[in-house]
Amino acid sequence: MRYAIVIEKAGDGYSGYVPDLPGCVATASSSGAAEQALREAIAFHLAGLKEDGESPPAPSCTVNYVELPAS
Repeated sequence: MRYAIVIEKAGDGYSGYVPDLPGCVATASSSGAAEQALREAIAFHLAGLKEDGESPPAPSCTVNYVELPAS
């Protein structure tokens, strides 16, 4: 499965979340570390769903960028 992630600068570090998996979040000191922490958080989250007898939600978010003309 392929889930979209969002990583944001947060003070001295970075935080991230997975829009398709409410509550699946991670923080780290760098963007790359936040991405790795999110990979681990996703695996943990999906394992918890499986343990609870629930199916993981199908990925539904897409990511696009909008470019605006320079002003």
